[in-house]
Amino acid sequence: MVPTEKRGTTPSLVPCLLLKAGEVYRPGPDGPEVARTPKGVPFDPFDVVDRLSPDYALLYVVDLDGIEREDPQLDYLQELSRDMTLWVDAGVRTADHAIDILVSGARRVVLSSAYLQGPKQLARAWKLSPEIVFEIELDGTHVAPAHADWDAQDPVALARAVRAMGPDHLILSPREKEPDWALVRSVSADGPTWVDGAFSVEESGRLTDSGARGGIFHLTDLLDHWEG
Repeated sequence: MVPTEKRGTTPSLVPCLLLKAGEVYRPGPDGPEVARTPKGVPFDPFDVVDRLSPDYALLYVVDLDGIEREDPQLDYLQELSRDMTLWVDAGVRTADHAIDILVSGARRVVLSSAYLQGPKQLARAWKLSPEIVFEIELDGTHVAPAHADWDAQDPVALARAVRAMGPDHLILSPREKEPDWALVRSVSADGPTWVDGAFSVEESGRLTDSGARGGIFHLTDLLDHWEG
């Protein structure tokens, strides 16, 4: 596995851990649901990290408590960061909240167009720390409904505006839809770009073709093959 912080010819594959109230979750038909072993036992997040760490250089954590209740699981993030390098999406709204995530042990904090309160907060967060990844949530080829202070529908234009402010690493998140690979190629041409969630590991060749730095995939297939 290629370390994600280094430039290489092979895109990195990054597992995505959904975390809520200290439990591992997985995507479900009606939203995230507790991930269970074939015996019906909830997976332990520390066991999951132990299984992932030999094969992956980076773990992408989606802190559902942070996203849904603005109450990130800082203690869990601190413990998990001892065993793997973390990028953390906790639904950060302000620059101060971004620093809280970094202090907890995250290597980078993810700031999303869906939650961050506009460009002023992004600029302030960048002044406080360069360890920022910016996520652009997509609805097809347009930016999904974002916080009111973001005045953008064109993801390529938004990506360039964000990079002009400082952050270089960007994530395109197509909200569980097939990525628009032409769009990925356009954004990747300007800097390191990641694709989130809506592709399988078997499709990693498309990451290469699009010029993406890497792809973030859900743990569903791996969990289905793990015994508790």
